[in-house]
Amino acid sequence: MKAQVGDHIILAASHVDAPTRAGEVLEVRDPGGGPPYVVRWDDGHTGWIYPGPGSVLRIGHAADPGMPSADEASATDTLGRTSPPTVAAHDPAVGHVREWTVRVAIFESGDDTSATAVLLSDAPTHLSGRGASHRAPSDAPVPEIADEVAVARALRHLADRLLGGAEADIAAATGMPAHLRPD
Repeated sequence: MKAQVGDHIILAASHVDAPTRAGEVLEVRDPGGGPPYVVRWDDGHTGWIYPGPGSVLRIGHAADPGMPSADEASATDTLGRTSPPTVAAHDPAVGHVREWTVRVAIFESGDDTSATAVLLSDAPTHLSGRGASHRAPSDAPVPEIADEVAVARALRHLADRLLGGAEADIAAATGMPAHLRPD
């Protein structure tokens, strides 16, 4: 990764359900543009950063097309956009590729298991879903089953929230109510 003074960086959270961080590069110590960087974060704090593999979601000048400003980092819709998506012509021959990642954290305590699934996308904020399972006293203690149930419920909750956001985006773009089937 290479950066220069004035670049805007958005980092994924270091653990599930923590906020993403956005800031501006104030200083680059490496002559080739590599880390470490001095960054002024949107919350006003300034500090050194050594971004690790996979931790940088976006890097570029804040004025570049597609880069959010500091105000846009506090987005309002489900996927962190400040305004509804725009309807644009799409050329199927060109194609469009995005990569989203889902991170899942599982916590087990006695007979209870909880899971949090977080969608990390190209938006400055992320969407999460939660799920839980409880083992009945008469059931054999099989942690894998509790994990499967809690994670499945967290992923279903995340999917429902994502579909709800898509419905709101469709309604905003068309001016008509929208309902998406979950299948």
